[in-house]
Amino acid sequence: MMHRRRFLGLAGGAGVVLAAGLGYPQLLTPPTSAGTLVRSGLRLPAPFQVPLSIPRVLEPVVRDADADRYEITARQAEAEILPGVRTPIWGYEGTFPGPTIESRRRRTTVVRHRNDLPVPTVVHLHGGRTPPESDGYPTDLVLPARGWRAGHHGMHDPDAVITQGSRDYTFPLEQRAALLWYHDHRMDFTGPAVYRGLAGLHIVRDDEEDALPLPRGDRELPLVITDRSFAADGTFSYPSLDRSLTRVPGVTEAYAAGVLGDVVLVNGAPWPVHEVSATRHRLRVLNASNARRYELALDPPPPAGAAFVQIGSDGGLLVAPREHRTITLAPAERYDVVVDFGAYPVGTEVTVVNLLGAGSTRDVMRFRVARAERDDTAIPPRLSEVEQLARGQAVVTRDFAFTSGRIGNRHGWLIGGRAFEIGHAAARPRLGDVEIWRFVTDLHHPVHLHLVNFQVLSRGGRPPGPLDGGLKDTVDLGPGEAVEVITRFDGYRGRYVFHCHNAEHEDMGMMATFETV
Repeated sequence: MMHRRRFLGLAGGAGVVLAAGLGYPQLLTPPTSAGTLVRSGLRLPAPFQVPLSIPRVLEPVVRDADADRYEITARQAEAEILPGVRTPIWGYEGTFPGPTIESRRRRTTVVRHRNDLPVPTVVHLHGGRTPPESDGYPTDLVLPARGWRAGHHGMHDPDAVITQGSRDYTFPLEQRAALLWYHDHRMDFTGPAVYRGLAGLHIVRDDEEDALPLPRGDRELPLVITDRSFAADGTFSYPSLDRSLTRVPGVTEAYAAGVLGDVVLVNGAPWPVHEVSATRHRLRVLNASNARRYELALDPPPPAGAAFVQIGSDGGLLVAPREHRTITLAPAERYDVVVDFGAYPVGTEVTVVNLLGAGSTRDVMRFRVARAERDDTAIPPRLSEVEQLARGQAVVTRDFAFTSGRIGNRHGWLIGGRAFEIGHAAARPRLGDVEIWRFVTDLHHPVHLHLVNFQVLSRGGRPPGPLDGGLKDTVDLGPGEAVEVITRFDGYRGRYVFHCHNAEHEDMGMMATFETV
């Protein structure tokens, strides 16, 4: 482990680096996102022409005394994402995003995932408090149902659990109501798989949240924000070494900092438009992009009051609401916010803009305030009870530096000076112990821990930022920044991972194992 003085020294200097081959000059001013832009090869449509669609809620195939049981097939399909253009996708149930699962707290959900794709898959429930055998460890492969033989998967992990064709993932959901999401998590290939469409929402609900007078029904909108680029033939333009469907290799080194698209999609639609009543709406926002960060703002801003009232974070409701002019999301972060469209006159068009974008990535979507309706919702001053962990409860502090480096003869991304290595555990916390983990970065790195939610203790040696509140599973770090988080490692014994959620960084080594013992 790194001593505190060394940690702070590295944090102070990490923002001034030479990222050779990554598209960055010396980082005297931090970029808005780690990544390199891929430009589309066809004419892009005008924004605000396509209606917002809401991913369908999947019905269980069996609902018995023990669990709700679902079946999802990952398969190839075509989708009309850009108007008049057919795009091949890989989708859960053949859709992009995949269908949404809605569950109740402490009600077990079992999902049988079938793999009809030409490559292995791994499914991870992001934000789930999940037993290790169902968490989606990156080598626990589901081999294709056809065309592969067991033992020919190319992995050398003696502890991996390999299944052929399908696998049952069991989620006990002993956790608070929250917006979770599921996505492919195969070692070295998360980026291209998610880019092709393998992601969907999983919403956990509970009695505490149901009792609050928050917007619901058609006034509760899940918003999955992604960015993509399209080749001239309508296919997703992902800069891989080999575009064949059967191999799906990782990203080329020129795009090792991350792949940025030039089309912003919300729920799979380009710059969509949605009609709303002049009432409060709950927006449950997920950044499911590979590498792009967003700073969301409303144009025009409301004539009075905050643009966004935050009521929740990655791990569910906050203790009390927080007001924000803008919301910044790194990949995998979720923010649960309320927007009061009643502050606008009927007929107003309210555009969600990305202050970190330019050109085609400046706009995100548009709301049209179409009608007046009664609004009997409210935002209570007290939302939930959350145990606040104190620094003195921690039994150990661990330090992890997220930096670029070499892996053999190619560029890679490292945690603590080493790339992901099967069989190596970077930490072995004892079940039930409270620990502090300190992260420092060279470039932008959103750091995600499996199994647990954490609380942000400090940022840059100062108190947490305004968006750091609540329980989180992903924390956004800027170039040269140091963040401390505190968590209790409870739930289950076994092996899990933590990693950068810039998908290209993760695929190029920026992931490590921890084992709860």
